[in-house]
Amino acid sequence: MQPLVADLEAEQQVLVELLEGLPDEAWDRPSPAEGWTLRDCVAHLAETDERAADAVLGQPMATGGARPEGVLTEGQQRARSLPPKAVLGWYREAAARLVAALGRLKPEDRPSWAGRPMAARSFISARIMEHWSHGLDIHDAAGIRPVDTDRLRHVAHLGVITRDFAFRNRGLTPPAEPFYVELIAPSGAVWTWGPADARQRISGPAGDFCRVVTQRIHPADTRLVAVGEDARRFLEVAQAFAGPPGSGRPPRAKT
Repeated sequence: MQPLVADLEAEQQVLVELLEGLPDEAWDRPSPAEGWTLRDCVAHLAETDERAADAVLGQPMATGGARPEGVLTEGQQRARSLPPKAVLGWYREAAARLVAALGRLKPEDRPSWAGRPMAARSFISARIMEHWSHGLDIHDAAGIRPVDTDRLRHVAHLGVITRDFAFRNRGLTPPAEPFYVELIAPSGAVWTWGPADARQRISGPAGDFCRVVTQRIHPADTRLVAVGEDARRFLEVAQAFAGPPGSGRPPRAKT
């Protein structure tokens, strides 16, 4: 479990180092997340890290659950009245508390999240996914290009195993056939899932796949290759995170 927690801590540290170097005015720049500023994205991570720590420790969860897109939580509203240093301090404290709580998790533990128990490894992987995907929005608002790492394997794995959820979440019947997914990691390593002889296939850069399953990019703007109608449809509905169907991002305008 510790290597997984270390990867989460590394993702948190990437954001801390980025945020420490930003001028105050950057915190109120709009992010790609509809209705959210950079500040709102940071507050969301702080708030959900607090809730995740409460879940692991078996304590009543702090307020601030999921809201409709563009609607601010109480924590985000409060953060809008705080100086950036205070919001960063909140995030750092929440992140550290979560890492400490996760250090007590055992592989057989099943903390509750979004109304259902989760396997410990999946719970930690989901927090890595949250920090990385919202981190993309924070980088975008800051005008800084993010650097992908092989920690993306956790996000990619969630994207693969949530295939059926993504279809059911939109009232669709999941495909009956297995998928073969082959992704090229940032390091150049090859990651694969599923039977190699499957007719439904997805291949391409891991960073592109992870951005699609977290709805940070439209499939048309990636280098992913989908073979088979079910595989192509999956890229359109993919959603590795819990909650109602997300709206995703529109395709970039062609020039």
